[in-house]
Amino acid sequence: MSHDDLPRIAEYDGPVGGWGSAKGMAAVGHVAKAGPGALETLAHQNKAGGTMCSSCAWGKPAQPHAAEFCENGAKATLWDLTTARCGPDFFARHTVSELVTWSEYDLERQGRLTHPMRYDADQDRYVETTWQEACEAIGAELRRLDPKKVTFYASGKAGLEASYLYALFARSYGHTNLPDSSNMCHETTSVGLKQVIGSPVGTCVLEDFEHCDMILHVGQNPGTNSPRMLHPLQQAAKRGCHIVAMNPLREKGLLEFANPQSPLQMTVGAPTEIADSYLQVRTGGDIAALTGIAKHVLELEETEGGVLDHDFLTRHCHGLQDWMDWVAATDWTRLERVSGLTRQQMQHTAVCYARSKAVIGVYGMGLTQHVHGSDAIGALVNLLLLRGNIGRKGAGCSPVRGHSNVQGQRTVGITEKPELVPNDTLRDLFGIEPPSEEGWNTTAFVRALLEGRAQGFVGLGGNLARAVPDQDRVAQAWGRMPLTVHIATRLNRTHLMPGQSSWILPCLVRAEEDMQDGVNQQVTIEDSFSHIHASTGKRSPAAEHLKSEVAIVAALAEATLDANPKLAWADWTADYARIRSLIEATYPDDFHDFETRMTQPGGFYRGNPARERDWQTDTGRANFTVPRDLDATGLGDGADLFRLMTLRSNDQFNTTIYGMSDRLRGIEGDRMLVMMSPEDMRELGIQAEERITLRGADGDARQVAGLRVIPYDLPRGCIAGYFPELNPLSPLDRHDMVSDTPASKGIPVRIVADQSPSGIASDR
Repeated sequence: MSHDDLPRIAEYDGPVGGWGSAKGMAAVGHVAKAGPGALETLAHQNKAGGTMCSSCAWGKPAQPHAAEFCENGAKATLWDLTTARCGPDFFARHTVSELVTWSEYDLERQGRLTHPMRYDADQDRYVETTWQEACEAIGAELRRLDPKKVTFYASGKAGLEASYLYALFARSYGHTNLPDSSNMCHETTSVGLKQVIGSPVGTCVLEDFEHCDMILHVGQNPGTNSPRMLHPLQQAAKRGCHIVAMNPLREKGLLEFANPQSPLQMTVGAPTEIADSYLQVRTGGDIAALTGIAKHVLELEETEGGVLDHDFLTRHCHGLQDWMDWVAATDWTRLERVSGLTRQQMQHTAVCYARSKAVIGVYGMGLTQHVHGSDAIGALVNLLLLRGNIGRKGAGCSPVRGHSNVQGQRTVGITEKPELVPNDTLRDLFGIEPPSEEGWNTTAFVRALLEGRAQGFVGLGGNLARAVPDQDRVAQAWGRMPLTVHIATRLNRTHLMPGQSSWILPCLVRAEEDMQDGVNQQVTIEDSFSHIHASTGKRSPAAEHLKSEVAIVAALAEATLDANPKLAWADWTADYARIRSLIEATYPDDFHDFETRMTQPGGFYRGNPARERDWQTDTGRANFTVPRDLDATGLGDGADLFRLMTLRSNDQFNTTIYGMSDRLRGIEGDRMLVMMSPEDMRELGIQAEERITLRGADGDARQVAGLRVIPYDLPRGCIAGYFPELNPLSPLDRHDMVSDTPASKGIPVRIVADQSPSGIASDR
């Protein structure tokens, strides 16, 4: 199956938002065939008493807009509330061998899963089963397997209640193999930021964006990934806040925005220009760029004085002199070469920074998904510390999370690191003995899978086999596991790699009623600003056989574990308030008065020590750090290598493909493509629309063929293409040195010409 639209490229000359967003939402709504209740859900989305969006984790204001949803959030909700159904009759018509050839888009377009399904190898089909059969069989298989070789993965969508039970299930079972989507994206923040300021999460709250006078926006694209962020960016720009964008691609979301809730901008008014300056840094050049800015800030202190916050630096910082000595020894020529920026560009930004009273450093995975991503975070923090821009109003470090509750899942125990969980408390509450050794993160799980050590996989959402590096090798190895279990709402490619015993367990979406003992249950989520929000689903479930994530996790735990009166799975399923009382008992500082606070507008703040300038680091201070390398990719200046960034399109959320439109980049109807600078194309003799193959740089078999080249405004030597289609090119062993996060924004590749008649490929 394939999409009918013909591929086409045309520069998009409109702003983000405006009528383009309305048309984009309408197009996805048409394909999804969303039910009539979807509009009511959107009207109350991200508001007190409503449903919290299952898309990104941007904050939910206490005083929301009339429509507190964005294009991406609306697409996610419309996709969830589709009227299309993917039930037993569908699986009876199609073998797994056939379905695995379908695209992600066509698989998802079949609609909501309706029944628990079991894979029948003789038929090569999923067949209908019962919940009792599924839970009993999965429980028996888990009891047979070695717990240390079983992985419980979480995608980042499940609420705090299901996440807490999932982590408790894993530890009660006997392992801490609890990777989640954070390992794939912002784990570098969790580890790298904690090393330098003692906090694993950002220090800002939503209100800070009302008081800053400069925003340094690094490696993040709000137009596609977090459009609701454009509201505070627009307001900041209107009041004169200086916004500097640092990104290899000139993304529309950082150029101009037409507010869909403004009648003026939707009719005759001009859109708001967002970024005052746009620094097209070379892929992996952020450390050098941020260091160059800081270098000139230090020069301004020497020549003009009064630039640095000496009181803050003396009272709160460690390692300043060693870092300053390194900066002084780093020459401008190298900073220009590695960053791809001119000295004048970095100096101009430094002057703006030196004149600003409150600066927020916003960043995304363009900064972190590199071999030296942790050092890149350190470089941003170094700059912020110079003027005391952490721990006061209107200033701070603000990573933008991609999943709705990925930060919250870590907060309540989904982590492979035993030191991050109060195991003594768990021991007292439940009479279990939590494992003390570190478990598998995503990279460790994939390595174990490829080496034949992984025996079982339980997935709480997600499409992990498509999201990971070394995608082709993973696909070959996945089915060798004795057990694969998928808790899911829609069919995806990972489901089509069945293990020896394989199950699909369909669950509710967040917008649907979750009736337990006659009461519609609330769940809670945490946003990027460490605020906790209640979420209430009000739509009728897509099918009568669906269960909530809480109910599924509890049923699997009960079928797997020995009886323990302190593990009251059925009681917890009947009333989620009982789970929240356990969360409060386990994490009393963050979740005191949980039940009474969770419904307040804007959520309740669970706090952040670094925001109070309480530095919980090894030095007891905020740490200046010297990077291991100026080039975050660690690739050096290999002239024959291109640096590949993998990106999401405008019609996409992670591996979920809503459509074939990347409107804001002017790309329609094709995802098998590579964006390249016209200068590089001319040098290599590549014509627009020519098909090429990308090959891994280390001489192995990694390659993706049939990629269409399109000219795009990019720095020389940098190319871009879509995730997850280009994941086969990402080596498992290329990851951040501290966090193991895949280095998906700096993949070294070579460009290979089409096969010649003799069958011999030539490198270009």
